[in-house]
Amino acid sequence: MAAPLSDGDRRKQISVRGIAGLGDVAEVRKSFNRHLHFTLVKDRNVATPPRLLLRAGPHGQHYYERDPKRIYYLSLEFYMGRTLQNTMVNLGLQNACDEAIYQLGLDLEELEEIEEDAGLGNGGLGRLAACFLDSMATLGLAAYGYGIRYEFGIFNQKIVDGWQVEEADDWLRYGNPWEKARPEYMLPVHFYGRVEHTPDGVKWIDTQVVLAMPYDTPVPGYKNNTVNTMRLWSAKAPNDFNLQEFNMGDYIEAVLDRNLAENISRVLYPNDNFFEGKELRLKQEYFVVAATLQDIIRRFKSSKFGCRDPVRTCFETFPDKVAIQLNDTHPALSIPELMRILVDVEKVDWDKAWEITKRTCAYTNHTVLPEALERWPVSMFEKLLPRHLEIIYALNQMHLDCSQVINMAHLCVIGSHAVNGVARIHSDIVKNSVFKDFYELEPEKFQNKTNGITPRRWLLLCNPGLADIIAEKIGEGFITDLSQLKKLLEFIDNETFIRDVAKVKQENKLKFAAYLEEHYKVKINPMSMFDVQVKRIHEYKRQLLNCLHAITLYNRIRCNPSKSFVPRTIMIGGKAAPGYHMAKMIIKLITSIGEVINNDPYVGDKLKVIFLENYRVSLAEKVIPAADLSQQISTAGTEASGTGNMKFMVNGALTIGTMDGANVEMAEEAGEENLFIFGMRVEDVEALDRKGYNAREYYERLPELRQAIDQITSGFFSPRDPGCFKDVVNMLMYHDRFKVFADYEAYIKCQGQVDQLFMDPREWTRKVIRNIACSGKFSSDRTITEYAREIWGVEPSATAIPPPNLPRN
Repeated sequence: MAAPLSDGDRRKQISVRGIAGLGDVAEVRKSFNRHLHFTLVKDRNVATPPRLLLRAGPHGQHYYERDPKRIYYLSLEFYMGRTLQNTMVNLGLQNACDEAIYQLGLDLEELEEIEEDAGLGNGGLGRLAACFLDSMATLGLAAYGYGIRYEFGIFNQKIVDGWQVEEADDWLRYGNPWEKARPEYMLPVHFYGRVEHTPDGVKWIDTQVVLAMPYDTPVPGYKNNTVNTMRLWSAKAPNDFNLQEFNMGDYIEAVLDRNLAENISRVLYPNDNFFEGKELRLKQEYFVVAATLQDIIRRFKSSKFGCRDPVRTCFETFPDKVAIQLNDTHPALSIPELMRILVDVEKVDWDKAWEITKRTCAYTNHTVLPEALERWPVSMFEKLLPRHLEIIYALNQMHLDCSQVINMAHLCVIGSHAVNGVARIHSDIVKNSVFKDFYELEPEKFQNKTNGITPRRWLLLCNPGLADIIAEKIGEGFITDLSQLKKLLEFIDNETFIRDVAKVKQENKLKFAAYLEEHYKVKINPMSMFDVQVKRIHEYKRQLLNCLHAITLYNRIRCNPSKSFVPRTIMIGGKAAPGYHMAKMIIKLITSIGEVINNDPYVGDKLKVIFLENYRVSLAEKVIPAADLSQQISTAGTEASGTGNMKFMVNGALTIGTMDGANVEMAEEAGEENLFIFGMRVEDVEALDRKGYNAREYYERLPELRQAIDQITSGFFSPRDPGCFKDVVNMLMYHDRFKVFADYEAYIKCQGQVDQLFMDPREWTRKVIRNIACSGKFSSDRTITEYAREIWGVEPSATAIPPPNLPRN
């Protein structure tokens, strides 16, 4: 932890996090004391957030008055992380809170560390949704995030004997102060049953009902007095659930069976980029869709503030007032569900309903990996959602091929007016390969929306030192217009600025080294290069390539211990899906390599390999600002976009990467010569596929690669279990879809260039400044502005609405 500031220093400290007025500080202190008294003396329950933090108040009233088009972002994942510091930053209260808490004899950073991460996501897709919520609120859009309030989020990862062990993430154990239950908006969701075709239309009857209870979390925009809502649904059994059993006398059984209904929102499926066709997962997908669409339609019908009586009855204008964005195929059932409501309930003509549905929905594709595409068996649909199966069959007549599986991606493409990929290279692959046939039919549907990250959390909050020196040079405008970072190009040769950037990085490294020592009991050399690869463990992300580099460096040091080497600390972090054997073996390999290297006296401080246990949002906020080198080394054509790559770039790390995902656009923005780009391009991968990839060729030809593989095979890194890694080696040699060996030589050579530049700190830092200056495109504000204008048909607004304590015009 940084040394505490003296009173004088605290008063002098000026920061982009908001200059604390003395009135503000007194107000926060008073509010905090009052709140603590109420919580401890009166309530004894979990504290709710001090009202002051949310004094901007719900933004709903403003929307009702304007009745704008509303945006509904539907996602099965929202990887929010912690909320306290983000709320203070966005309300411009961080310094006031810091000072007030300090005056009360407490340390704000210690308080922040107590908060649990809201880990309701697996990785990129869920974290993207969280960044988008922040940007939509900051841009003044009338937007809502809708998802599931999982009782258990992504598992906590423990490393035991080098292996991943999963632990349930009981994040709600002490309550969640940021949420508000809204039982008055509870809604029924139907499952199973049968379909009856009557003269009055189609009826779905004899269903089993589960109730959806909404919990609302405020989403504040950055200093614009806007607070949007994330509404997460929790499953509740109705009181008459399994009443038949009760009437037959088994009352206890009937009450215990309530768990079956409530299991729907029990746990997040922990797969990233992999489809698991379980009935419970299909139930989750329909549960969020059915509850959300009822809510959307209720809000559409009541246009006057506070009025719950239906006002609108005609659905003609529905697409002018409602936009539904499907975050991947997981909420694809929105399409048949909206059709069911329009046709069966609201009695809209089929063709009209289809036109309304298409104009309302838009779909974002997140992956090209075939194992990730959702394909549900018809038999499961027939049992669980019989009416939706009929609707899909009817749409099939118009568009799809007959088969025994329901391809959710195809459903999304035909049922949406816009389909987008998440980086330019990915959107091209979507058009030219994954959905080629659909693209040829309706090319105007297909768009690109390159992902972005929120600069509030990923610069201001996690790297205040860097944000401060940037603000000193170019002002604070970059916080809501990241393209202003371009102004830093003027300072690329400014010696003071070069020194300041290097100093902030070194402080961040020292702080992270201290954190590692305290929490992981590992000592690292803070003067070494911090070489970081943090992301989900997956073969396509090629953590194995990183391992082979670590082994190669180790062998070079052993071979020539007296030679001077650029010291490195290689840090790898990320979770493996519990059922993904190869990913778990990769973690064991990383920890085993670390065990050998870190305990070899010949190596000393020159090389360390650290596995960062339980990588999550709150750990990302600590490690990313401290990184020197960011590894983005997926096989070209496999990573749709990546967003970690952008976080490292804006925080002053240099990137070693392939021409994949958003790396391509990062290289375009900063100049390819300012990243360490290596390896096959998409065309090379395709050519190699045509020729046939033969791993043994590389193994025979490259002595250092052969040595590394032989060491893994022989048990050099697993002396107590020499055959431990036979599956890994067998995969690499005989069925590696991601062609690790094909990029090995270029990667090792490129890492040599990294070493060369790192030995020239001034040149390294100049490249860092250029990267930061060119990272403006990768703000989620830019991404959301494009969605708003080109897909949703709404205009973002930069103007703050008046605070609630001032009269509105």
